[in-house]
Amino acid sequence: MDKKIIGMNAGTLWHLLANNKLWNMQDLQQASGLDTPDFFAALGWLAREDKVDFGHDGNDGHTTVTLMMNLYY
Repeated sequence: MDKKIIGMNAGTLWHLLANNKLWNMQDLQQASGLDTPDFFAALGWLAREDKVDFGHDGNDGHTTVTLMMNLYY
């Protein structure tokens, strides 16, 4: 796995998350078109950069992902 490809895949996820929708992991992976290893590598990239927030959907218990907006004044 190449870091450049992981970064590009992270950009794909970033653009999907930019609509501020609360995504469950399955839907986000499906929308991204990434296979499982590429999806989790890209998600890890965004998590390491503190760009995403994880939670749990109270209805079905799935892990959710949202874009974390860091605002600096």
